[in-house]
Amino acid sequence: MPSWTTRLVDRWLSRAVRPDPTALAAVAALAPATVVTGASRGIGYAIAARFAEIGHTVVLVARSQADLDDAASRMRARLTGAKVSALVLDVTATDAGEVIDRFLAEHGLYLDVLVNNAAIGLGGPFEDSPADRIDALVALNVGAVTRLTRHVLPVMKARGRGGILNISSLGGAVPGPYQAAYYASKAYVMSLTEAVAAECAGRGVRIAVVAPGPVETGFHASMGADEARYRRLMPALSTRQVAHAAVRGFLLGRRVIYPGLIAPVAAVAVRLLPHAITVPLVAWLLDNRRS
Repeated sequence: MPSWTTRLVDRWLSRAVRPDPTALAAVAALAPATVVTGASRGIGYAIAARFAEIGHTVVLVARSQADLDDAASRMRARLTGAKVSALVLDVTATDAGEVIDRFLAEHGLYLDVLVNNAAIGLGGPFEDSPADRIDALVALNVGAVTRLTRHVLPVMKARGRGGILNISSLGGAVPGPYQAAYYASKAYVMSLTEAVAAECAGRGVRIAVVAPGPVETGFHASMGADEARYRRLMPALSTRQVAHAAVRGFLLGRRVIYPGLIAPVAAVAVRLLPHAITVPLVAWLLDNRRS
């Protein structure tokens, strides 16, 4: 993306900025970093790699040390000179934001861009879903995103710069029978992001949500949905395609990013059509009991 385009977007996004000198002084000796949660694989890894490709220092966050070490090694091998660090952390912990801050400070960094990607899915009839798995989904997909967004936003606004990129799903635009809790959690992420972005308009902070349709990862299989009809009928994007669209839209200051060709059309359709039509259709696509 041409640098002049980004500069123009920056000027528009910063039209009402009045930076706090104290906030700027606090990071004057530190370098900006992009922190990506759930970054050891899938969309998170691809987005982290894309930010690294365009020169960002990236910090990969996930719960598994082995997976993080492997991800960081692969990224460094693929991108010569990439500045990559790894932090083992369960982002559902109430002090996750403070842990990230301490890690960054110890490495001479501060959080400039936060990518809330970590999430889990849950397929099947809602009544059959174990209560502890629903609790875990809400804690990660809703609680962690909310807590980390709230943690980083005040200091970003005080500095008059920064960014939050939340990963939702096309499923966030419509109720999803047979993935009810997952779809509901992604609807929350979309609603939260758009609302906070409106509140922060002109204050220099990029706030965006990415809503891809099916993506070629192991995510669908992990939630027991790989045999559902939508996996056969809807073409899937690669993680790299999603990452490029996400980062490009984020840099352009877009609030809602639908990667690919199918997702934008589907998003418009589910908003225009009544739920009496869309919800049964989505139920048919997601139900894998008879597939």
